[in-house]
Amino acid sequence: MRLTAPFRTLSAMESLEERRPAVLLFHGLCANPMELAPVAKSLREVGYVVETPAMAGYGVSSATGEQLPVPPFEHWLAEATAAYDRLAAKHGRVAIGGLCMGAVLALALAARRPAAALVLISTTLHFDGWNVSPWRRLLPLAYLPVFRRRMSFKETAPFGLKNERLRAWVEQAMASNHVSAVGAARLSAASLYEATRLIRHVRARLTGLSAPAVVLHATEDDVSGPRSVHELRDRLGQQPEVHWFHDSYHMLTLDNERIAVARTVRDFLLRRHPLATLSPTSAFGDFHEQHA
Repeated sequence: MRLTAPFRTLSAMESLEERRPAVLLFHGLCANPMELAPVAKSLREVGYVVETPAMAGYGVSSATGEQLPVPPFEHWLAEATAAYDRLAAKHGRVAIGGLCMGAVLALALAARRPAAALVLISTTLHFDGWNVSPWRRLLPLAYLPVFRRRMSFKETAPFGLKNERLRAWVEQAMASNHVSAVGAARLSAASLYEATRLIRHVRARLTGLSAPAVVLHATEDDVSGPRSVHELRDRLGQQPEVHWFHDSYHMLTLDNERIAVARTVRDFLLRRHPLATLSPTSAFGDFHEQHA
């Protein structure tokens, strides 16, 4: 009995690990998982298993700023589905969420797989924030095949950040290696074209999504105005919980209210995607009682 106890204890630990619910979060377009770090850290601290995958052709390398050729958005969705399936096979329950276009990708995934809950931060169903250029109406011209493989658009201040110190840091990072915590210095026309296709795909499926959802959005979002929130509130299959933030711009996860944003996400998931009630202490206590 003494010889087998350590192996049985290890098995109990593995069982507990598998019982921990998982959260799958997607970063924004032409960005990287760094922008989700505060939220992911907050969730891991209370016991969730959190993954923030980097997908080829969707994001950029945090080290080099390199972005691989942009595939059709269906490839992004296939990679997201594969990430979900890996987590679900081990943990069963998986909440899905994301920031900006990552939130849209999460909605697309929720139309394919059962989401325990949805976390939708700065969801961009419409590019209508106060810093979006009026020239955007001409963007469909850049989507023509002859142009979209060659054209790109430079990111401009405030880079989704109201915090001036962070904004200066991002601007310096973009100038030095073309990538920062908020993403690449330029957005390719090919990426924006596939993002537009993804948005169209999701908007046609909103009414069929009935998972409990939380929506976090800045009242001064410089990329996506309130219209996206109103559409989520009016068209999702289940009325979402909506939280407005008044001292941040688009990059809610990094800006002035990042702590409150992480806390809001954590508290919502603890209510709607609760952690397992069985603790390691109680599990090992039961084991010792049974084999005393």
